[in-house]
Amino acid sequence: MKKLRSFEFISVISVTVLVVAFLVLAGCTGQTDRGAVSENSATNNEGGATMKKTLVVYYSATGSTQDVAKEIASRADADLFEVVPNPNYTADDLNYNNPDSRVSKEHDDASLRECLLEQTTPDNFENYDTVYIGYPIWWGIAAWPLDAFIKGNDFTGKTIIPFCTSSSSGLGESAKNLQAMNNTGTWLEGKRFQSGVSGVEIDEWIDSLQL
Repeated sequence: MKKLRSFEFISVISVTVLVVAFLVLAGCTGQTDRGAVSENSATNNEGGATMKKTLVVYYSATGSTQDVAKEIASRADADLFEVVPNPNYTADDLNYNNPDSRVSKEHDDASLRECLLEQTTPDNFENYDTVYIGYPIWWGIAAWPLDAFIKGNDFTGKTIIPFCTSSSSGLGESAKNLQAMNNTGTWLEGKRFQSGVSGVEIDEWIDSLQL
């Protein structure tokens, strides 16, 4: 009887040791799998963080630039950000035929052109690699409400693509003047659009940029 009990005791110990060893091995294997998943997740997150994002920024006085900006954003799979002066311009303010209108006075006196914006920097601006910047042409230059946006942001590491809307005036020196206000980022040659520009023309322009 004593020998049998000793054998049983040894058998119990052996089984216990085997169970413990199995559990330890299984635990190690589980930790390794979790580590591999975490590493893959980190890689995926890093990949997501480096995906290129595009933003279309625009100031529009009468809606023409806004229409083109929305078309560009749709075809370039981009987000939109509107530059809004504070206070904003009324229809009377924009009457350039009236020498006493706000825009006429600002044209005659450059010191009056500086204005505040409702929001100067777009949300998550640091995440965008490519920024289209649109504006109407006023007296041969970019509409100056856009100046506060240009001066108030850092474009380092971004590709900047200007575009303007005008019924008759060309791009002129407007894009170069904007770049001179804030010479950060990589500025590409701009493009002038007329109101009612076709989607085909916008597609061709975007494709020509080879971004």
